Amino acid sequence: MRHAHPVPLPARLVRTARLTLAPPGKENLPDLIRLKGDSRVFELMLHGTRSEARTREELEDDIDFWAVRGYGTWCVFHTESGEFLGICGLMERPDGRGVALRFALWPECRGHGYAREAARAGLEFGHRAGLARIIAVAWEENRASRQVLSDIGMEACDAFDYRGRHMIVYESLA
Repeated sequence: MRHAHPVPLPARLVRTARLTLAPPGKENLPDLIRLKGDSRVFELMLHGTRSEARTREELEDDIDFWAVRGYGTWCVFHTESGEFLGICGLMERPDGRGVALRFALWPECRGHGYAREAARAGLEFGHRAGLARIIAVAWEENRASRQVLSDIGMEACDAFDYRGRHMIVYESLA
């Protein structure tokens, strides 16, 4: 008797030329608390900066999301130095718009192409995992994030207003 085997999901650990993207674990909590509590990084993110308690809850949610979906948010590390650079990943948007690519790296990472490298890897992973459509949302005036999304092949497809800001929706179709 033959057993049906499910289609295997891509390996969860992702390596690029310079980065290692790893699903978060409890050992990453201190880095995540610093990142998500920093207004330079999270002020413009959906729901803004996070408290330590909220970050703990989100970490538990991220771990569970990986277990259920087989994709999620990664912690992004510089492979050579092991330095924590930020996060990148795929999450279901609470507004029902779909699975969204997101990234948030330390401001000191700007200008090195790390966000683009991590975002491209996350997008490719999502499509390999079977997601036919992946979106991303960026504030209209956040030219750096919008440039990253365009550079990795995402196209503007919609817009909406949120907390007094005009937001642009991008999409990538498999």
